Amino acid sequence: MKFQIAVAVALTIGATWVRAQGPTETKAAVLQKDEGEVRMRRPRVGVASPSSEFIIKFSPKTNGSKHLLLGTEEIAPGAIIPKHKHKGEDEILLVESGNAHVWLGDKEYDAKPGAAVFIPANTWIGLKNTGTEKIHLVFFWNEPSFEEMMRCGSVPKGQPTTPISPEEVQECYHHGDGELDVVMPPAGGKAP
Repeated sequence: MKFQIAVAVALTIGATWVRAQGPTETKAAVLQKDEGEVRMRRPRVGVASPSSEFIIKFSPKTNGSKHLLLGTEEIAPGAIIPKHKHKGEDEILLVESGNAHVWLGDKEYDAKPGAAVFIPANTWIGLKNTGTEKIHLVFFWNEPSFEEMMRCGSVPKGQPTTPISPEEVQECYHHGDGELDVVMPPAGGKAP
């Protein structure tokens, strides 16, 4: 009897935790370009940030997706996505507009509008907007754990943002099963 009560209590606590985390069932949805959960990155002390705003479209916490994370953001001319890697997730970037220079593993590429970038798990990736217009970028992950990193380093749009230290940024990456290399290539230069 004590075992059954313990199991019932554990299941109740677990169900409460899942409800607090987001939708418990996966919900189909159609979102327009500017729809989704708009978030603002916290200013990073000493670490470059690609933009201040991004949109999480589909994820465990937005629609209950169990296997995918999808979002969008715009990256200003000259801005970068710092060199990082995802330990357990593959990622795909779709460059809808703008021009990017991409550091992918030990190679470099120029990505023009319409380009798709496939980033296998454990592959270092960095990106710089080398054009004169914003890059509109769509990002996909096959496992949604990186959502935790994105949430850790941001707040919902409209809430105050507080600066985040390099150590806190690193901790956010660890929460999202990722790793950040705080050394970025010089403007227009080769990756370190």
